[in-house]
Amino acid sequence: MRTAYSVETVRAAERELMARLPEGALMARAAAGLAAVCAELLAGIRGRVYGARVVLLVGPGDNGGDALYAGARLARRGAGVTAVPMDPERMHPGGLAALRAAGGRVGDSVPRRADLVVDGLLGIGGRGGLRPAAAALAERIPAGAVVVAVDLPSGVDADTGEVSGPAVTADVTVTFGAYKPGLLTDPGASRVGAVRLVDIGLDFGDRAVAMEALQHADVAKLLPVPTASSDKYRRGVVGVVAGSEQYPGAAVLAVAGALRGGAGAVRYVGPAAEAVLARFPEVLVGRGRVQSWVVGPGLGAGREAEVGRALADADVPVLVDADGLRGLDAEVVRGRRAATLLTPHAGEAAALLGVARETVEAGRLGAVRELAGRYGAAVLLKGATTLVAPGGGGAVRVNPTGTPWLATAGSGDVLSGLAGALLAGGLGGVDAGAVAAYLHGLAGRFAAGGAPVVAQEVAGALPEAWRSVAG
Repeated sequence: MRTAYSVETVRAAERELMARLPEGALMARAAAGLAAVCAELLAGIRGRVYGARVVLLVGPGDNGGDALYAGARLARRGAGVTAVPMDPERMHPGGLAALRAAGGRVGDSVPRRADLVVDGLLGIGGRGGLRPAAAALAERIPAGAVVVAVDLPSGVDADTGEVSGPAVTADVTVTFGAYKPGLLTDPGASRVGAVRLVDIGLDFGDRAVAMEALQHADVAKLLPVPTASSDKYRRGVVGVVAGSEQYPGAAVLAVAGALRGGAGAVRYVGPAAEAVLARFPEVLVGRGRVQSWVVGPGLGAGREAEVGRALADADVPVLVDADGLRGLDAEVVRGRRAATLLTPHAGEAAALLGVARETVEAGRLGAVRELAGRYGAAVLLKGATTLVAPGGGGAVRVNPTGTPWLATAGSGDVLSGLAGALLAGGLGGVDAGAVAAYLHGLAGRFAAGGAPVVAQEVAGALPEAWRSVAG
C-alpha cells in the first residue's frame, strides 16, 4: 500500500533523524536522489549528462538548497548548470558554495533554452500559491524543457493538493522520505507528473497516515471470493432501488455493476423491471432478503420514501448515490448500525455541504473529510482522483486507477452496483468503496484501450479487472 503523511508528520520524522546524523547529511541524501533522477532524465533526453543545459529555480529555503546541491552534482558530470534565485540575498549558502565549486553559475534571469529545469522555489511548507517573484520565474520556464519539481511542484499545497494561485506544472516530481497528500489528490495531482520517491531514511513508526492508495496486492486480499460451500445467499444478495421511467438505463447499469462485481444475486425494486429483465433475466424482482442495498441511481424526484426505507433497514449495509443523496438526513445516517457508503460527485457533494461546486473541486480532500464527519459514514467522492473517507476520521483512500474516458454517462451507476456487491460480500464501507473504485478504474482502462468507451462496456470489463488483480 502506498501511504502519504502530513507535512507536520514528515517534519517530525525529519527532526528525529537529523538529531542522529551529522549536520547536512539529510540534505545530502535528498540532493543525491534528486541528482540521480535528473541524470537519468538527461540521459533519456540527450544520451548523456555531459553538455546538458540545466536551470535551477532556487527559493530561499531548504528546497532551494536541495536544488543547488543536486545542481552541483550534475555540474561535476559536465552539465552546464545555471541557478536563478528568487531572492539573491537568501540562497542556501552551503548549496551555493557547492554549485560554484563544481563550475555552476548564478544568473539573474531564466535562460531561454534548457534541457531540464529544476523547480526548487518552495518546499512542502509553502501555502497559497506562488508569490509574484516566484511566479515570474515559473512563467519563464523554457518551452520544451523537462520540469522536475523538488518534493512537490511549487504552489501546490502539500497537505491538501489545493492550488490557490500560480503554480508550477512538473513532468516529474522527486519527493523525499514519503508521499504527501497533495501529490495524490487533485487539483495538485494534475501538476505533479510522474512521482519518484527517494528514501532518505525517515522512520514513521506508528504515526498517523494521512492518505492511502491501494495496490494490486492490497485489493486482492480484500476481494470476497466464494468457497466450495458458497451459495448465492452466502455470496451476497444486492437490493437495487434505482431507475425511473425517465432513466431506466440507470437501473440496468447499476444491476450490471452488481452482477459483475461478485453478487450471488440481485433483487431489483423499481419501475424499470422490464428493461432490467430484458438485459439480465437472472435478476429477482421485488423486495426480499438482501445483504446490501444500492439506492439512488436514476431514481428521479419524489421517491425520498424509498431512500428512507433502505436506510431504515439499520442492520443492512446501504450505498446511497445520485438522486438518493437529495435532502439526505444526517441524523438518520448517523443512527444506523450497519455500514453506509455515500457516493457523490462534486456537484452532489457541494449540495450536501451547502457550498459551490467550485469550492469542492478546489478542496476535494477537505470536502470528503467534512462530508464523512458530518454524516458519520464512509464517503466516496467521485472525480479525476476518487477519494474515500471513513466516517470516524483517519486515513483517506485515494484511487490510483482510472482513465479520463470514464467520464461518461452511466459510469457512476456501474460503480454503485459494484460497490454494493462488495458491501454484500462483507466488506466495510471504506474497503468496499476503495476496492470498487480500483476495479472500476481498471475496467475503464481495459474497456477504453485509449478510445471512447460507454458505461455498459465498463461493466463488461469488470471480470477482466477482477482477474488482473486476483492473479
